[in-house]
Amino acid sequence: MKSRMLFGAAILLMVVASVNGQSLKVGYADANYILSLLPESKQAQTNIASHEKMLQTQLEAKYKDYQTKLAAYQQNASGFDEIIRKDKETELMALQQSIQQFEGDAQNSIVKKQSELLQPIFKKIGEAIEAVAVENNYDFIFSAGAQGVDVLLYAKESHDVTLIVLKKLGVDPPAETK
Repeated sequence: MKSRMLFGAAILLMVVASVNGQSLKVGYADANYILSLLPESKQAQTNIASHEKMLQTQLEAKYKDYQTKLAAYQQNASGFDEIIRKDKETELMALQQSIQQFEGDAQNSIVKKQSELLQPIFKKIGEAIEAVAVENNYDFIFSAGAQGVDVLLYAKESHDVTLIVLKKLGVDPPAETK
């Protein structure tokens, strides 16, 4: 909804400017493509994957502990005194809750880690896009390339400033792309 409003506002500005005799220079950039080529992005993705693996290993250990205790309970339940059986059931329920809590906390931790590592990179890309816009006298630069969240419905390829932004960031794109 917000992107539609932005796009509508941009179109309105273009119409108003053209009515006033001014022409606007509009470009677009594929921020996801730029992100994928930055070395610090690759390092951030490696760190995020490592963090995820560490949490997954911990979750698997918790689940294995639960499975072991559940199997022991099921095997010996008939021989337990009522008070021991209830204690074991309480322990198993607490382990289940602990696993569920850990899963939620792990997901939040991954999101936090992604934000922590990627936010400075997105800021760097945004600053480079802004510098390209100023240096090349663009009035607007739209985001393109993120399927489903593009702020751009159509653009001539000649208005794509992605390569200029990559050069600004000191990154040489692979020859077969863009």
